This record gives sequence, structure tokens and C-alpha cells, in this order.
Amino acid sequence: MTNCIEIKGLVKEYKTFTLGPIDLKVPGGSIMGLIGENGAGKTTLIKSMLGVTRPTAGEASLLGTDPDRAKEDIGIVLDDCFFSEYLRVKDVDSVLRRVFKGWDRGLFRDYLDKFGLAGSKNIKELSRGMRMKLSLAAALAHRPKLLLLDEATAGLDPVVREEILDEFLNFVSDDDHAILISSHITSDLEKVADYIAYLHQGKLLLCDEKDRLLESYGRLVCAREELDQVDRGYLVAARKSQYSTEALIRRKGDFKRLYPRLAVEPVTLDELMVFVVKGEQA
Repeated sequence: MTNCIEIKGLVKEYKTFTLGPIDLKVPGGSIMGLIGENGAGKTTLIKSMLGVTRPTAGEASLLGTDPDRAKEDIGIVLDDCFFSEYLRVKDVDSVLRRVFKGWDRGLFRDYLDKFGLAGSKNIKELSRGMRMKLSLAAALAHRPKLLLLDEATAGLDPVVREEILDEFLNFVSDDDHAILISSHITSDLEKVADYIAYLHQGKLLLCDEKDRLLESYGRLVCAREELDQVDRGYLVAARKSQYSTEALIRRKGDFKRLYPRLAVEPVTLDELMVFVVKGEQA
């Protein structure tokens, strides 16, 4: 299986923030979810991959070539609609059919209908959610092979989000296609992502198959004295209160065999982030 994204040693330096170095691969036929708190570097990573902001070091290959050569086959949705707000929705068709050789006018109209977007409406009249729908319709209508999405489901109601997630799954049914999506809605990623990459303060802390990641980590709930007796090699982070202690543990299967009397619960992506950011490091 070929990789649709390959990032090697990518670094982007600002005066007060440094992203990287990042090494990352996204195989064809898969969805990678990019998670992390605000300011972790998710948008910076996507823009650096695309060359929108020039990396300080390292390189990114998209669909086996550099981003400029691959742009015809890349669909992009950044965290806000990039079309002029003075255009009408239907004017996007006239603009982008001159940009993309593979632009499909009928497919674009189909997505407008599916997303409930009136072609005669001015973009400035659209809510954030409706603008995101328009950006998605435009990203999909030139039949790309790679989608790069930054908070693409933000502001959408659950029914529409479910429809869009189905579109993503259909998209990657072709092994030549892949998606990288950053999102704060981790429940969406738990539904559709094959891989999860976790950015924290510009560093890539975790990157693995989603199922293996959720299977490997667990949430331990116990008394303080019980936590003190646990092998520190299993502990990632802990949160202590007056009455109880919670800890994020690694190698959950081994831990449960070693400490069968301690209660270990499944962990969500949200809990994983909270423990790393807010917990005391073990």
C-alpha cells in the first residue's frame, strides 16, 4: 500500500512557537485524525505540508510528489471559508472550473443540493456551518485523491456531520485516496479514523492505529495508596483529588494481568488528551 502523505523531519519555527520535528505517514485507503488542544500546531502542520507557510526544515510529499505538483489532486478545507464573501454560492463553480481540470459542475450542484445550499445566496449571508459545507462541496467537486481538512465538521449539526462522515468513508474506499482531518470533535474521529496523530505544544506525542491506541491505553481509578504501589513504567499521567485518583496507563493488557484487582476502564481520545495536558506526569 502506497503512502498518500509522507512527512520527514518537518519543522516550522516562529518566535514563540516551534512545530516539530514531525515524521508522519498516511497510507492510501485510510483516514488519519489529527488531534490536539488549540495552539498545538495542527493548522500550522497542514499549511506547512501544503507550502502555504514555508517549513524551516524537512519536507512533505503528497501523492508521491511535492505539494505544488499534486495540487490538482488535493481537496482542501481550512478552518474558515476562503471564498470572497461577496460571491454568490453558485459563482464558486465559475471560479473553480477555471482552476481545476477535473472540476465536475454536476457533482458540485449535487453537493449543493445535498448540503441544502441555495446557489443564489451570497456567501456573506451564510453561517459558519453553511460556509464549511460550501468548502467541502468545492473540495470534493474536482474529484481529488487526497483531502486535507482542518475542523471540517465544526459548526455542523449531528445529522449533517453523519452524512459527511459517510462521504469520507466512501472517499477512502479507493486505496489511492486518503484523508488527513484535524478536529476537536474526537467522537467523529473515533467513528471513522484509521490512525490518530496527537500534537501537543508542537510535538507529535502519539501516532498509531486508532484501535491499537485505544486498546493500549486505559483509565485507572483507584485510591492514592493503590496508585503508589503500581509500577511507574505503566503510568503516563495522573489526576488526584481528595477522595480518589485517576491515572492514564499504557500497555493495558499487561497491566490488567499484573493488577487484576484494580479497575481499568476504556479511554476515549478526549480523555487521552485531558490526561496528557492536565494530568501530573508520572
